[in-house]
Amino acid sequence: MVMIVLALGAGAAAALAHQPFGLLPGLLGYAVMMALAERMPSVRGAALVGWLAGFAYFLISAWWVAEAFLVNPDAHAWMAPFAASLLPAVLALFWAGALGLYHRFGRIGLFRPLTFAAWFVIFEWLRGTVLTGFPWNPLGASWPAGSAVSQFAAHVGVYGLSFVTLLAICTLVPLFDRRSSAVGIKRRLGVAVAGAVLMVSVWLLGTLRLDAASVALADTTVRIVQADVQQEAKWDEENYRAIVQRYVNLNARPGAITPDIIVWPEGALPRVANDVFADGSGEAIARSLAEGQILLAGLSRADIKPGAGGEPQITYYNSLYALQGLGSDRGMQIAGVYDKHRLVPFGEFLPLGTLMTRTGLRSLTHMPADFTPGPRPQPLTLPGGVSIQPLICYEGLYPALPTGGRPDFIVNVSNDAWFGRSTGPRQHLNLAAYRAIEQGLAMVRATPTGVSAIIDPYGRIPAGQRMNPGESGVIDARVPQALEPTLFSRTGSWPLLVLLLVMLPIFRRKRTFR
Repeated sequence: MVMIVLALGAGAAAALAHQPFGLLPGLLGYAVMMALAERMPSVRGAALVGWLAGFAYFLISAWWVAEAFLVNPDAHAWMAPFAASLLPAVLALFWAGALGLYHRFGRIGLFRPLTFAAWFVIFEWLRGTVLTGFPWNPLGASWPAGSAVSQFAAHVGVYGLSFVTLLAICTLVPLFDRRSSAVGIKRRLGVAVAGAVLMVSVWLLGTLRLDAASVALADTTVRIVQADVQQEAKWDEENYRAIVQRYVNLNARPGAITPDIIVWPEGALPRVANDVFADGSGEAIARSLAEGQILLAGLSRADIKPGAGGEPQITYYNSLYALQGLGSDRGMQIAGVYDKHRLVPFGEFLPLGTLMTRTGLRSLTHMPADFTPGPRPQPLTLPGGVSIQPLICYEGLYPALPTGGRPDFIVNVSNDAWFGRSTGPRQHLNLAAYRAIEQGLAMVRATPTGVSAIIDPYGRIPAGQRMNPGESGVIDARVPQALEPTLFSRTGSWPLLVLLLVMLPIFRRKRTFR
């Protein structure tokens, strides 16, 4: 029973280190997990420690998924407790695998923090990769984006930051482990000091990077529109015209600057783009745009082609439209379309779709069929030569951007309205900001209900360029210029993964922990 309580407590403490809680001493929970795994009499026992800790961690980190089932409570509220518990139960299996294999192959002695950190980070990478992955709240993202320590992600990515953080923390375990008494206290103290020096060095490097930071502003001006339309309001047909008008009014709101680009969030309007362009809404949107002005609008779209037997074949995409105003009541033109590549399971497509349709889960997507993934992402060049990398919602969680040319900045549109005022939108902002640090690129982030912001290439949000949940309005600003390509933008996570895989056989187990 004591082991269960300690494992659950360690996972909970680690989760509370993340935003918006920011209780960084909770990172010591990882050291507790390592110590507990070593004390287990079997691999199965160590895996149980990992599962219990992971369950508590993801229950706190991802409970907000249940909010999506409360948008239409009459139909879906009964599923909220299952969603809130089943997702953590599945994600915790990755932590179980990491701690189980550490127990089986870990090495007793002063090098075991290296082995523990290697196994753990490998399984964190797998969690963010297997079956499309769910890279929510990796350990390294415990550090607030834009802080000194977070700058290390520009060199090694968020998983590399996870590794050095975990290694530094776990050097404390041998120091307080009575079974390490055979190793002199000076050597054990030396390892703990080395861990502290490692973390201080990362902080110092980040501090120097921020002290030397010089962010120039590009000529491109943007307006982020946050209309504060709650998700439940979108499905009432009577609200549709009012929602369109709210966005159109914010487009045309006078400001100190005239934006070159206006950005709407993902799922801004509750109709597919085909209907928006056909029902008169498109004309209202076009009138709100100045000549040459570009609107980046998150809209779903239907690709309709003739099918067998004369029945139309319809394919749905979650898309970002680039719409250019032509001025003088001449309407607007489609200047480009980006189709989301990484789709959210159970949100945008249903595994075992036929079965899920029969159980009623199909209605969660509010689409008659699954979305189809678009091609591998590439930068989108807008009229005038500005190049952007669109990332729709979930895609902003993945550390490496696709190759295909370096854009001028990142545009991340997301529909965080599904998750109300829970911790989800604030954590999503922190996670997305790590992409700016890793790539050395500014990010323009638009959501319907918050948090919308402009993020500089160091992961920081300039004063006055953020709208929190519940706020409605616009952010007008010039976009920060890109930095020189970072080390991580050139290499991705592969050097780290190769290093970890090479390290494991070197520090293989010499004898059992017991």
